Amino acid sequence: MDIKELLQKAIYQAAHQAIADGIFSADELPKIVLEVPPKKEFGDFATNFAMQAAKAAKTNPRVIAEAIVARLKETWLDKTVIAGPGFINFYLKSDWLYTMLADILAQGKHYGNSLSGAGERVQVEFVSANPTGPLHVGHGRGAAVGSALVNLLKAAGYDVASEFYINDAGNQIDNLAASVNARYEELLGQTVEFPENGYHGQDIVQTAQSIIDQDGDKHLHLSLVERLAFFKAIALNEKLLALKTDLAAFNVHFDVWFSECTLHQSNALSETCKVLQDNGFIYEQDGALWLKSTAYGDDKDRVVIRDNGIPTYLAADIAYHRNKLERGFNKLINIWGADHHGYICRVRAAIASLGYRPEQLEVLIVQMVSLYRDGQLVKMSKRTGQSVTLSELIEEVGTDAARFFFIMRSLDSQLDFDLDLAKSRSNENPVYYIQYAYARISSIFRQLAEAGITLSDIDNTKLSLLTSEYEIALIKKLGEYQEEIADAAKERAPHRIARYVHDLAGQFHTFYNQCRINGVDKDLQIGRMALVKAVQTTIAHALGILGISAPEKM
Repeated sequence: MDIKELLQKAIYQAAHQAIADGIFSADELPKIVLEVPPKKEFGDFATNFAMQAAKAAKTNPRVIAEAIVARLKETWLDKTVIAGPGFINFYLKSDWLYTMLADILAQGKHYGNSLSGAGERVQVEFVSANPTGPLHVGHGRGAAVGSALVNLLKAAGYDVASEFYINDAGNQIDNLAASVNARYEELLGQTVEFPENGYHGQDIVQTAQSIIDQDGDKHLHLSLVERLAFFKAIALNEKLLALKTDLAAFNVHFDVWFSECTLHQSNALSETCKVLQDNGFIYEQDGALWLKSTAYGDDKDRVVIRDNGIPTYLAADIAYHRNKLERGFNKLINIWGADHHGYICRVRAAIASLGYRPEQLEVLIVQMVSLYRDGQLVKMSKRTGQSVTLSELIEEVGTDAARFFFIMRSLDSQLDFDLDLAKSRSNENPVYYIQYAYARISSIFRQLAEAGITLSDIDNTKLSLLTSEYEIALIKKLGEYQEEIADAAKERAPHRIARYVHDLAGQFHTFYNQCRINGVDKDLQIGRMALVKAVQTTIAHALGILGISAPEKM
């Protein structure tokens, strides 16, 4: 139990004792929220609990605050001050800092992990791009955030699985095959009319050329149906392999790659429609089957099976989400692009119609990314004249910078990605600033080792010598990390970890500029080495969540 949990428990016990003593009465006490005051003279923690409890207790908040303060007897509390209309400021004895630091050091590389998720089974589905061409920078943001969220949830004690839904059925794959066929014929000197909804990327030309290089013109002698089926299989496998390769280079890996085709092959769509019909949420009209999605807040009912018997995309999505829930996940987290916002209601309606709780589906919307170079908006790839691909971005700025820049802002905010800043080796580049802190610490330990100085066992005597404001601030910042992990996981907010580790790196750089490690008293040196070691392992843990490397040299 960390110091905040101890303090919350102590406040609750004091409040209940005050109620038992007849100072005030309340059927239910509000949640205790502790905040770190903006200025250190206001204490280590503060709460407005007394003000929140005043309404239910029908008592002046200062009376409640005074009653709580009078009943706090914890030995680790230095003093408690009531401010304003009923704020309570808590000043802790310095000993708790050294106990906390010793605990952080004892946990080592595992510090930050917790059981706050209580093993809840969660599935995170993200990217799920059509395998019809290369990933672009928009996919990159979803990939970076999705994989970081999976890492974050695991660190917070959730039972997490990551999944990519392969859209390998439907018109987009038929159009892929038709596009390859058109380029194949074109390269062989045929006069062709390119498909209206075809794919125009250079990768399609390359696919067609690779088929010619291997097989020549032999596929011209097949029927169009046979040729399209062959090209579909070739192109799909090629595009999927390229997609997996790009994601692996971006430190993105999935536990499951789920094929949409398997839903059609297993009759899952018809079985799902039957469940919906049996539950009374599908009706027939004009020869089509409709989902009663308006019963759950949609603006209109939606077709799931067309009048020609062909299922809609919604039908496959309903069957897919039924499959997920049948696998035992308590929570489904989908990361979708901004253009899918209107789709959320109808999928939740389908989940409810299947007999599940609609809140089991949680959708995070990824806003758009704008690339800037030399202060100018970059709309097109220099290489292809089309959208900038993820692989091109990685080639230009590197995986680490790309991931950090994608993650560092909340998903629901549009992102302006400064390519020049991402490539710069300066303190203005946040990922460089953080990695440099880690590399600087690694250098410190290398230099000390060369001088025969190593970090031995930690004891409170040495840690208690860390009394400067820079050391105290750094210890306090370290102490926030585990709660930051738990809160960020609960909020599905990996950008909070990016912000935290940037702040931690900043406090370390300040400490390093003010507090010498060489040329000081031996015990103080060991204490500072211990503090720096805790910073190093915490930075490494946070960068691991973000999917970013922690280089020992830069």
